[in-house]
Parts: sequence; structure tokens; C-alpha cells
Amino acid sequence: MYYYFVSVFGWKKHDENKDYTPDKRFALITAAHNEEAVIRYHIESLKKLNYPTDLFDIYVIADNCSDKTADTARAEGVNVFERFSKQRGKGFALEWMFNELFKMEDQKQYDAICVFDADNVISSNFLLEMNSKLKQGYRSIQGYLDTKNPRDSWVTACYATAYWSMNRMWQLARFNLGLSNALGGTGLCLDYTLLKKYGWGATCLTEDLEFTMKLLLNDIKTAWSHDCRVYDEKPVHFSQTWRQRTRWLQGHWDVALRYMVPLFIKGVREKKWYCIDGAIYLFQPFVIMAMLINMILAGVSVFFSEPIYEAAISGLMPGWFWVAFGILGYCYPMLGLILEKAPRSAYYYYITYPIYGLTWFPVTLVGLFKHGNQSEWAHTMHTRGISISSLE
Repeated sequence: MYYYFVSVFGWKKHDENKDYTPDKRFALITAAHNEEAVIRYHIESLKKLNYPTDLFDIYVIADNCSDKTADTARAEGVNVFERFSKQRGKGFALEWMFNELFKMEDQKQYDAICVFDADNVISSNFLLEMNSKLKQGYRSIQGYLDTKNPRDSWVTACYATAYWSMNRMWQLARFNLGLSNALGGTGLCLDYTLLKKYGWGATCLTEDLEFTMKLLLNDIKTAWSHDCRVYDEKPVHFSQTWRQRTRWLQGHWDVALRYMVPLFIKGVREKKWYCIDGAIYLFQPFVIMAMLINMILAGVSVFFSEPIYEAAISGLMPGWFWVAFGILGYCYPMLGLILEKAPRSAYYYYITYPIYGLTWFPVTLVGLFKHGNQSEWAHTMHTRGISISSLE
């Protein structure tokens, strides 16, 4: 119910006073592992950014690549840093690259660092929007995460639905309420001095979530930029989404077990709701597990003449309430689609959305069992080379 309440504040998008005068200097960093099929389109979109070219530099980390990612990126005329290490994963690659940037301070001075994935294509106004947010005083900013291949399969359509709804009903809502948003791994912008002061240090399987919570413990909230988009390639097949989301939940469990209690205590002691809100977000896998256990026990009870289990919460409200609550849970994301003016195809695939939702139960369970292994990094293959000109 808490998130339904919060989501109401995303129904309306408020106007902002923006300053688009180019002023800030950016280092654009892309972590790439065997991305030769898509890296050219990614760099193309960065070169087309509507921002003075002398105010940003493009860096590609060719991380443990065995293909032509580095050669392809060099052919595009950007700065390529090749990294070969037994420490695999995006978090380690970014930590290494940030340190390389710090070493170049005598030659290069930046106000902020933006991080992308190699399969992304970026809207042309991205740096203008980040420039404006930085000038407003924000130091950690997340851009709108969109999907570049929503029509490829029912899996990509469900991903797109989840992100369109979440962007509007969760991220924008939290920004409107003055809470902290969550970094999404790509399309993020960090103040240079902030990163240097606190260090990255986020090397688990969900480095974005870890750094978000690290900032919250230091009283730094992440802001939301709704008007610039990063189009991300989503997995086409169910096996791919299973591996990717299992990895996410492995990381989420790890971050939750390390940061949830400290954030909650800090929020209570210092009367800072945004810290408590961060702890509530980290608590979500526990809620999913409780729901899973409840469903399993209720299902087992069906095979006995006398009920052996009844969820304590079920007696708090009449049966019709829980039916209505379930219908609301199914229909509510559609409001996000409407508000975000999602394409018509999104509604065709919506019937499959409950299947996608139900798969979070086993994914969360597997993530729990595997959360102790934060080095088991599984690369998601990307093949959809799409130009930004076809999306804007």
C-alpha cells in the first residue's frame, strides 16, 4: 500500500525551471564487454548529443573483450581503455576507469561523469538535461530508462511495460515527493567531486543500487531527469531474462543485508524519511519471499479436509477487498502506460504481464540462495544495432 500511495505523486508531471546554457564539462564512460555488434550505434548517439563537443569526452572501457569491440570503438575516434583482469563485472571496470580519470586531472578537468552501457542509444538532449540538473545543485542524477526493442518479443514488451510504469509511478513520484531516486546502472550522472570524495567502491552484482544506498548514508539523494532518455536493449528470450534478473536479485539481497538496517536506524535517529524509504525499498525481496511462502502454504492446505494454514493478514479485510486488491495490482501499471503515452503494441502484450510478474517469485528465491556469490557475473548478449535516429 505504501507504494500505491507514493505513486499518486507521479500522476502529474510538474514544470521545472531549467537552464540549458552549456556550462558543465562531462566525461562519458561506457563499459563494454564483447559488444562489437552494438558499440558503433552507441557511439553514434553520443556523437549526436546536442551539446558543445569541446565540453565532453567519450571513453570506452573494453573490459576483458575477446572480440573487436576495442577496434570498432577506436575506428569511431573515441578514447578506448582496454582492461584485462580476473575481477569481472561492470562495478570493477568502472572503479578502474574512475581511477584512470583521476590520474589525468592535470590534462582533463570535468564537472561530472556519466555512465552508460554499450548497448544503449542516448537521446540528443541528455547532456543539456544533466547540465541543467547539475546547475540546480543535484549531484547524483538518473535519466529516464527506456527500451529500444519493445516489440521484439513478449519478454521485451514486459520489460518495457515495467520500465514505463516504474519511471512514471515510482521514479517521478519519488522525485516529486523529495525522496531519493534509484540509480539504474546506465544513464546516470555523478558530480565529479562527489565521486572522488566518497569513491565508487560498488563492485557487487548491482553496483548501481549499492552506490545509491552508499550516497543515502551520506545524506545525498539521487535526483530524477524525466525528459532525457536512454534506450536500453532488453533480453528477447525468457532464459536471458531469468539470468539477468537472478543476477539483479543476487545483488539486491547482498545490498539489502548490508545497508537496510543502517539506513533504517539512521532514518529513525535523525528523522530522515528518505533514509527509511531507502530501507523500505531494500526490504522488497523479503516481502516477495513472504508472499511466496504464503502461497505455497495456502496451496498445500487445499489437499486437506480441514484448513491447516490461513494467512493472518487475510482476516483483516473481507474477501472482496483482496480480490479488488489483486485486480488493482494487475491494472495499475496500465495507468503508467497511459500517462507515458506508450505505443499501442504495449497494450497487446499486456495480457502476458502477470506471467512476467509471477516469475519474480522464483527469481527472488534463487537470488537469495546465490546472494553470497557476488563474483558470478553473467554477460547479457546484445545484438540489436539500432540507430538513435530511428527512435527520436
